[in-house]
Amino acid sequence: MVLAEGLVFSYSGGPPFVLSGLDFRAEEGAYVSILGENGSGKSTLVKLILGLLSPQKGKIAVDAARRAYVPQINDLADSRFPITVREMLDSYRRLLKIKERSATAAALESVGMLESADKLVGALSGGQRQKVFIARAIMGEPGLLALDEPSAGVDAASRAEIYACLKDLNRVRGMTILSVEHNLEAALRNSTAVYHMHGGRGHACDPRTYAAEYLGVEAGGRP
Repeated sequence: MVLAEGLVFSYSGGPPFVLSGLDFRAEEGAYVSILGENGSGKSTLVKLILGLLSPQKGKIAVDAARRAYVPQINDLADSRFPITVREMLDSYRRLLKIKERSATAAALESVGMLESADKLVGALSGGQRQKVFIARAIMGEPGLLALDEPSAGVDAASRAEIYACLKDLNRVRGMTILSVEHNLEAALRNSTAVYHMHGGRGHACDPRTYAAEYLGVEAGGRP
């Protein structure tokens, strides 16, 4: 599904490099949590995979007819405009050239937000907005869904609902998910693989191995 080899990237075009010879692989149907310290290049890697940025060196191959992206809530300008949830999703549906109006309702229902269709996006809570943006992203059934800190700034109940939704998209619909994470508990609980970034490169392993190697605990949280 996703194969990146020898990625080198710098926002300035020269040193210091955010990524330096990075390799990354995600199989079709995987749920990969991308972990690492702030500034390790997690979001940069996702943007390169989505084609929003181009590497100075290396190559990326993505076998997905359509890729979708949910950035951090603070980066979502739609939440600051007087537009309803339905209007926002309908606009995106038309952009995708999906004729069936029912696609909007189906996407909202899949994340439990159909009853909020006629509310203003800006009036929603952080968790509700995040679910709406996930609904927008999955319209048209993308093969690859990438998210940047999907639970940042939301309450505990909303976090649980968001990860339940993502797990359903991955396990039931077979959608490949790449999620930049700071929520370690969610990463270990929901991922099929973990990718840890440090020093411009990364290391892939399963969640249990990650817990043991990097945290010194079992995946269930015991030291």
